[in-house]
Amino acid sequence: MPVAIITGASKGLGRALAGALARRGWDLVLDARTASVLQEAARSLDGYGTRVVALAGDVTDAGHRAELVAAARELGSLDLLVHNASALGAEPLVRLEELGLAGLRVALETNVVAALGLVQEALGLLRGSPVGAVVAVTSDAAVEAYGTWGGYGASKAALDQLAAVLAVEEPGLRVWAVDPGDLRTDLYAAAVPQDDGADRPEPASVVPGFLRLLEERPASGRYEAPSLARGPGGGVVWGGLGGAAGPDGLAAAAPADGAGRPGR
Repeated sequence: MPVAIITGASKGLGRALAGALARRGWDLVLDARTASVLQEAARSLDGYGTRVVALAGDVTDAGHRAELVAAARELGSLDLLVHNASALGAEPLVRLEELGLAGLRVALETNVVAALGLVQEALGLLRGSPVGAVVAVTSDAAVEAYGTWGGYGASKAALDQLAAVLAVEEPGLRVWAVDPGDLRTDLYAAAVPQDDGADRPEPASVVPGFLRLLEERPASGRYEAPSLARGPGGGVVWGGLGGAAGPDGLAAAAPADGAGRPGR
């Protein structure tokens, strides 16, 4: 069975993706900070007959990252690493003039430094997989200037660049930065509490886009999950490493026009 590590897997997109992979026979190593919520998420996967290891901790802790990779090694391999854990830097979000530098450091440590640290820890196993892949969950706040989203957006822009460089340095892997779009999540509720989120879709609605990447394995690049979920012919913002087209015409394209509110 293939093995995936998913961080931030107790709620929202991480939990929805874990459920979809479990239904498809993946063994999973799941991470989140709150042990009780993570254990409940893991128990919800009991009926699928796959092995699930739930390890509570903080991805900014190097020891915890090592535990996640060690658990995957115990399961026999590592085929997919999903960095979904995120920090906003301020809750609710504030203008840059008010953004505490300590909060910005937390966002950078969680969204960028921890992501790279986990990749570094996992590279040996990922290289050993014939289908090794890294998914960095990003945001349109990385490429568009939204008021109050500056700190979070800067951290996701840095994550995008790490993913792009990793793809160049590790041509044997697929490295996808994936913007999940505008979703109804606890993260968004904490960012903008005055927005009740009633008009935003559930995280499960974009999971088919992530599954499409795994099934078709297009070139490394930056993708938009909602477009991928709608079917062939959409989803790429940049990528292709030289413009090469992947399955179903997933080819490099110009950056998408910014519209709406930041995702995640």
